[in-house]
Amino acid sequence: MRTIRWMSLLLVLTLLTGCAGQGKREQKAERELFAMDTYMTVTCYGPQAEDACDVAETEIRRLDALLSVGNPDSEVSAINAAGGGELTADTKALMETALSMWQATSGAFDVTIYPLMTLWGFPTGDYSVPDGETLAAVRAHVGCDQLVYDPQTGTLTLAPDQGVDFGGIAKGYTSDRLGEVFAAYDLTGAIVSLGGNVCLYGEKPDGKPWRCGIQDPFAADGGRTLLGVLTAEDVSVITSGAYERFFTDEQGNVYHHILDPATGYPADSDLASVTIVSKSGIEADCLSTACYVMGRERAADLWRQSGASFDMILMTRDGTVYVTEPLRGSFTTDYPLRIIQ
Repeated sequence: MRTIRWMSLLLVLTLLTGCAGQGKREQKAERELFAMDTYMTVTCYGPQAEDACDVAETEIRRLDALLSVGNPDSEVSAINAAGGGELTADTKALMETALSMWQATSGAFDVTIYPLMTLWGFPTGDYSVPDGETLAAVRAHVGCDQLVYDPQTGTLTLAPDQGVDFGGIAKGYTSDRLGEVFAAYDLTGAIVSLGGNVCLYGEKPDGKPWRCGIQDPFAADGGRTLLGVLTAEDVSVITSGAYERFFTDEQGNVYHHILDPATGYPADSDLASVTIVSKSGIEADCLSTACYVMGRERAADLWRQSGASFDMILMTRDGTVYVTEPLRGSFTTDYPLRIIQ
């Protein structure tokens, strides 16, 4: 087995800020760190940019220590080892959102998928393709309907052989927490890149919206760099795609990390990538994964049913881009474009 590549930064900021001035508005501070198994950057602008970056880095590291399944001392590891427990405020918020999203997506997003992820070797990098019988036995324990959660006490009880992993939701939650951090400081704006999650706070120092470039999932083969560019502010822009993390077996078969809870295998939808745009980072994080699993038509139906609480940019395997109506005037692409209404 061998790993082909890891695409940790799925979105890039296409210009950037053009800060040529010397005033307080343009004061810039930046931090680079590795946390939650990915490379991250925090960039703040304004009179208190340095202080905001310091506190943001501290918060990222706190949440990483709390939520990492790779850390035996984390709260999530303790929950999995004990088969449950009383959740702290952060994990309580994550669990309640996860359960809500599990229902909204008809199970396409499921935090109890951890045993399947472990079976395939994605948490450790020790990849293997499970046989059908073993996979079916493990998949039988996947499903949020099997756990017991009491929202009044914050007590979680896992079914036998279950395990939870907030990896599909933790970075979105982190971006929302950082928004709360930034609100306490005098900032013009800030950009946070948490792997495939880009979070835009406020505006550029020149008073204009940010321009966020979304990576083309076919870039390695087709030579393109960007799928398109989104103009936005005060939103999270989160992308999921099969090219983000995968391995190839000895026969040349490729297996990616976005597993379908219904089958236990890598999701086989008609999508090449999904980008969710939302005021809520945690919502965008959940839905980028779920919509990839669901495929274009079910994802579009979910958007319609949601009352447009989020927007999305879908790239299908045939090279067509679909965007929801509210993004019509703020997203540009050279690919064939269809509007979801």
